[in-house]
Amino acid sequence: MNQNHFVIIMAGGTGTRLWPVSTSKKPKQFHDLLGVGKTLLQMTYERFLVKFPKENIYIVTNKEYEDLIHEQIEGLGSQQLLLEPYKRNTAPCIAYAAYKIASKNPNASMVIAPADHLILKEDIFHQSVAVALDSASKNDQLITLGMHPNRPETGYGYIQYIPDSATIKKVKTFTEKPEIGLAQKFIESGDFVWNAGIFIWSAKSIIKAFESYLPDLAEVFADGESQYFGTNESLFVNKAYTQCVNVSIDIGIMEKAENVFVLLTDIGWSDLGNWESLHEIRETDNQNNASPKNVMSFNSTGNIVTTDKLDLVVVQDLHDFLVAEQDGVLLICKKNAEKEIKEIVNSVKTEKGDSFI
Repeated sequence: MNQNHFVIIMAGGTGTRLWPVSTSKKPKQFHDLLGVGKTLLQMTYERFLVKFPKENIYIVTNKEYEDLIHEQIEGLGSQQLLLEPYKRNTAPCIAYAAYKIASKNPNASMVIAPADHLILKEDIFHQSVAVALDSASKNDQLITLGMHPNRPETGYGYIQYIPDSATIKKVKTFTEKPEIGLAQKFIESGDFVWNAGIFIWSAKSIIKAFESYLPDLAEVFADGESQYFGTNESLFVNKAYTQCVNVSIDIGIMEKAENVFVLLTDIGWSDLGNWESLHEIRETDNQNNASPKNVMSFNSTGNIVTTDKLDLVVVQDLHDFLVAEQDGVLLICKKNAEKEIKEIVNSVKTEKGDSFI
């Protein structure tokens, strides 16, 4: 294992599109959404543990999830858990981790990965990461993994690349969550891939990018060089985050930088971002229902049912619906009602308070 290779797992998202199972108190990365006996966070951590030194795997999350992290990840060193006092999107959390790791190992190269994504083809994933790390350690490149699209998905970001014979291709444009018509044109063009939100770069390259495109963030976290890995780190971070803008790494850096590249790969990826994507992954019966054993279905097709404490659920004449119960909250709606679920969550918060969200 290469001691210069590091992993940053981002585990601070809330995943409200999977409400009521995923909530602000216990987001989707802390759930066993696939019914395999492991949470998405545990699956992500164990995936990297195969190829990276245990001490080189860092997790960045909000401080309110500290106990959940320790419950689910055994033996994680205190210095490997980076606690954010406020939610400020992906750019600040990546900056925090990158500057901290660089203070320890200036020659570090790193993989940035969300905690809540599914990767079915792990061998291919590790091969792709190895190729990207090798290139990033030798060149000033900001590399992302691009997934070959199989449908005009409007919930993903797209990357347009320059077609050539290179293994790692130059990125031409980024487009965030296009309308269905534009997404269809992307598919037809053949030079667009899905942006999986998995990044590979050297510490030097990403710090240089922060200095160029997000100089205020660069200044904030550069000031902590003498504090990282010390007793005053949390005090420094608490103050630093009061000065951080809320911005994603895609908007803040990747859409602006000139040295952005993409490695095309097929790793069996899904961001499990909504109930419909989860239905595609879960095992189904002969009527295409994805449900646990405590569910009986009659003349019902294409449903996804998930329960927390109910002993028995019976559905009849239900087609392409979601039935989700968690901690005394029950949601029944169309399976593809992603926009409506967001509106429902907002209404519940307004009328019933934060305790259900």
